[in-house]
Amino acid sequence: MRMLVLRPVVKTRTSETRLPPQIDLARLPRHIAIIMDGNGRWAKKRRLPRIAGHRAGIRAVRQVVEASARLGVGCLTLYAFSVENWKRPHTEVNLLMSLLREYLKREIPELNKHNIRFGAIGRISSLPPSVQKDLRTTIEKTRKNSGLRLTLALNYGGRAELIDAVRDLVTRLEKSGALDVDAITEDELNRHLYTHDLPDPDLLIRTSGEMRLSNFLLWQVAYSEIWVTDTLWPDFKEQDLLQAVADFQRRERRYGGLV
Repeated sequence: MRMLVLRPVVKTRTSETRLPPQIDLARLPRHIAIIMDGNGRWAKKRRLPRIAGHRAGIRAVRQVVEASARLGVGCLTLYAFSVENWKRPHTEVNLLMSLLREYLKREIPELNKHNIRFGAIGRISSLPPSVQKDLRTTIEKTRKNSGLRLTLALNYGGRAELIDAVRDLVTRLEKSGALDVDAITEDELNRHLYTHDLPDPDLLIRTSGEMRLSNFLLWQVAYSEIWVTDTLWPDFKEQDLLQAVADFQRRERRYGGLV
């Protein structure tokens, strides 16, 4: 087993974190998905407006993205804005969209510096046109990068994804004249998911201590290892990520097989 010798330190703009010696670089999760929860509670604890929590959450995103890239993780998917989040106050939604645009514009140089390829999943066509434009720009300017694949789930819902996938699949079968229930298989449905070109997450992380999936990647996390921390998202650091990876590597994955 190849243990940590070549990369003893993960460096980010904010700190240097020494990797736990038990982490095996040859057994990293290929895909880590994170439900970033707790921005509002973080702000409330400090008697700050909710937007302060969202701004602090962006700093956590930067640290975790950079740490994942340097560690050698293949894919990182972050749950940034759900289909249910439109129910929040109009002012908060507008501020979230502004923060997203600000993040996209500022991070392109850093994404390229760390060889990170950016993508987005969800009902992107329903986002404000200005946000769609910035997403397209970021995707285009990072498309040649070959390192970490960073994906933001925006206007995303697991149930919405399944509905869209089934609609696309049935439409394709109808056009081919071969609408047959037997043609609807797991592999065929997979090809119509937003994540069709990504492996299923090996590790799902949820912050703030909540024990639920919140309509995130419902199909894809069927056999993912789940790691929950009480840490609120703005306080989540690279050391927390490394702890999650170390715990992941201690687990035995059986995919429903016998013990």
